[in-house]
Amino acid sequence: MLLARTRRISVSGTLMALAWGCLVTGLPAIAQETAIPSITEPLILNTFEVEQIKVVPIVTGLANPWGMAFRQNGDILITERYTGRLRVVRDGKLLEKEIPGMPEVYSEVFRAGLMAVAVHPEDDQIVYFSYTKAIMHEGEPEQAVALSRARLVEDTLIDVEEIFVAKGVDSAIAAAALLFTPDNKLLMSVGGAYVFASTGEYAQDSDVHYGKLLRLNDDGTVPSDNPFVNSGEFLPEVYSVGHRNQLGLAFHPETGELWASENGPQGGDEANIIQPGKNYGWPYASYSRQYRGDWVSQTPWLEEYESPTLLWWPSIAPAGMTFYSGEHFPKWQGNLFVGSLVEGRIPGTGHLERIVFNSRGEEIRRESLLTELKHRVRDVQQGPDGFLYVLTDEEDGALLRIEPVDR
Repeated sequence: MLLARTRRISVSGTLMALAWGCLVTGLPAIAQETAIPSITEPLILNTFEVEQIKVVPIVTGLANPWGMAFRQNGDILITERYTGRLRVVRDGKLLEKEIPGMPEVYSEVFRAGLMAVAVHPEDDQIVYFSYTKAIMHEGEPEQAVALSRARLVEDTLIDVEEIFVAKGVDSAIAAAALLFTPDNKLLMSVGGAYVFASTGEYAQDSDVHYGKLLRLNDDGTVPSDNPFVNSGEFLPEVYSVGHRNQLGLAFHPETGELWASENGPQGGDEANIIQPGKNYGWPYASYSRQYRGDWVSQTPWLEEYESPTLLWWPSIAPAGMTFYSGEHFPKWQGNLFVGSLVEGRIPGTGHLERIVFNSRGEEIRRESLLTELKHRVRDVQQGPDGFLYVLTDEEDGALLRIEPVDR
């Protein structure tokens, strides 16, 4: 259920993001809209290790989708950020009706709304959602990041229960990705640590959840072996510290390492290998510039903080991420795929980035895919069928599948 529906968006998501950045930084606004082409037919695109790929639009007409989850019955669950709706793709078609029973979602503020969806590894009728909820703070309406779970029965959500609310006020629109671990714990990123919005210190603040990665039991409680449970240095849900805004989480299929993508403002986007209890330095050590051009910190690295595994300059606004381990593209096995919302703050530059590593896990090259589409790539996941599925964040958003040409 949508609590406060935002006004109809008349420009692309990319331009809205840039206009919002201009509003809070004093930079000149963008006056013209860039047309974003719709994806209606399969496309054949040239790539590197794989000579050509086929990009198939499974469904279109999604309203700024944010996250997706696969069920064993073949359904794909998709969240729409501003409408607060949960949609279902079944047998290659988007069900006309939304799923009833959703928790109340606040989306009156730009970039607030419904975010990630995840299903329980042992029972995929149990569904989890991260979203923005309205709260009262000092007599004024504010927003917070919340987590709810429900049971999906016959295309209806029942037993909807709010199981966690992040401590602190989300005054800067925090992202909240979700990922289950092999031991059935739930990882939840809580971003929103923006220097330009005076919330950068959240990332190092021991009394709030923002700017942190959290680890929860499947009922929202605190695992007894979390890194700060005994010391009390940070809140007990906290798993790692010093993050700006993490939009993607993925496990490496061979090493088991946990990777997370993290947005910088201008340049300095990161992908980190997350270790429990470690501090990743934001905003005291960063390779980023502020939107107005000055450096975020006096040094890009400090010995007491973890350094990023991957860096982007200029920024690509990294979003969802996944490692490929399927059989359809043998030459891509072990590659990391990262969604890009916009590159260098230029409209229409979203794409899918492919990162190749050597046998020691060191990066050796990158390739930008789907640049022809000019869509913001919000999520990418490997489906149960071994294909890559891509979700684009546009008013007319699409679910795409990447296949071999000869399929």
